[in-house]
Amino acid sequence: MPVENTVSNHYLHGDLLKAIQEAITLSGKTIDDISVEDLAPVDEFHIGGRAATENLLGQLNFSQQHHILDVGCGLGGAARFVTNKYENHVTGIDLTPEYIDTGKVLCKWVKLENNVTLHLGNAVAMPFQNESFDGGYMLHVGMNIEDKDSLFKEIFRVLRNGASFGIYDVMRIEEGELTFPVPWAMDRSISKLATPNQYVEALVNAGFEVSKETNRRDFALEFFRILREKSEASGGPPPLGLHTLMKESTPVKINNMIENIKASYISPVEIIAHKKI
Repeated sequence: MPVENTVSNHYLHGDLLKAIQEAITLSGKTIDDISVEDLAPVDEFHIGGRAATENLLGQLNFSQQHHILDVGCGLGGAARFVTNKYENHVTGIDLTPEYIDTGKVLCKWVKLENNVTLHLGNAVAMPFQNESFDGGYMLHVGMNIEDKDSLFKEIFRVLRNGASFGIYDVMRIEEGELTFPVPWAMDRSISKLATPNQYVEALVNAGFEVSKETNRRDFALEFFRILREKSEASGGPPPLGLHTLMKESTPVKINNMIENIKASYISPVEIIAHKKI
């Protein structure tokens, strides 16, 4: 089986839209009054959720007229946040059919289907013309892509000159045996972690200039601490959250990831790059 299919199957839920609808009902909302903010707990599938998205996007200087690329968009949560905040158009691409199909429905629920376009496709061979986008980002995507050189060359191709590109990925920090499963992989077969230096090297080789690199380990551990305290205080997680996506495997995957971060084997890292004018 091609690795792309293996990665896509890893994220397959099977009945995701129904699960989200049921969770919305349990939370006291309906699809008629749900908002971008209400959906954030489930459609921001990365460490730190909406807070992490805001932190990265706040460094990229997107404006209303910009057409933005979301690489590995998942359900399109970050794309909906970006277009809702900056009033621009966002195009997302992701390997997982269920995520794209569900994401399109969520866009309609919050009336952003004219501002967000979600495509099924591979990030290393995107169906877009050269220099199509004014900026872009990827959130927890590179962990499943081994060929970072091809990835960033393809992103470089579709960005216009002067475009900013933000990365927020889990990266390898120190050597050590990782504990699996984690949210992006059941085992090491589809876990394609790289170090920040390897990311920077691949970006530079593609033609980017790298202006900033930030290890967000402390932010991640604090985020999970607060999340755990809230869950314990309320007797369990809220109706809508990452457990909606990962189902019964959620506690094990999250706990393993936290332990791997505590051991400094991995950490979420931000990298800001620019396509030279």
